[in-house]
Amino acid sequence: MSNPTEPGGQRRIRLVLVDDHVLLRDGVRQILETDPAFSVVADAGTGDEGIARVSRTQPDIVLLDVQLPGPGPVETVRRMRAAAPHARIVLLTMYDDAMLLGQLIDLGIRGYLLKSISHAELLSNLHAIYRDPSRVVLSVSPRTLAGADAGAKLSEREIEVLELVAAAMTNAQVAGRLGLTEATVKRHVRNIFAKLDAVSRIDAVNKAIAARLIPDTERLASNDR
Repeated sequence: MSNPTEPGGQRRIRLVLVDDHVLLRDGVRQILETDPAFSVVADAGTGDEGIARVSRTQPDIVLLDVQLPGPGPVETVRRMRAAAPHARIVLLTMYDDAMLLGQLIDLGIRGYLLKSISHAELLSNLHAIYRDPSRVVLSVSPRTLAGADAGAKLSEREIEVLELVAAAMTNAQVAGRLGLTEATVKRHVRNIFAKLDAVSRIDAVNKAIAARLIPDTERLASNDR
């Protein structure tokens, strides 16, 4: 495996770019190539291609888009982490998504950057992520960050229960829909209240919608009329 160096003899930071938009991928490559510390060793346009490139090249950093053809961002990150445990995975995306951010932080991503950041911010953040093995860089809104913290606390089953509660289902109806006992549903609802610091079903639903953990069903219904 090649190990490119800077003109001064220092080892360069090796990156893999994964984005299905060729124009954007080429643009990010050009930005990175303005900094002699970086070397783009491979790129890909799908999640599966990205996993294969990362496995083959063992880069220092993976710059990954969220919306890709393939297994989806969570499974893509999970498989990349398994294929290259030392690679720092950084999401570069247009989507300020609290629930997704919470899931990806749990998987060990090192950055979640919005594509609205400047060229200088991108380079600076990548340098910081490479230098500090404990640093996680997030370029998101405060509301999304709060939602990510809440989303990381809720299990997938609790999210399912909360979505049905938001649809005005009773505990018995939720139990029937999910194939659970009513006692199990009540326990999930109590856990949701505790994790979201909610005092009622309506309060829990409103907090989850505000944090983008579940869709706003009333707004969606009004859009369908």
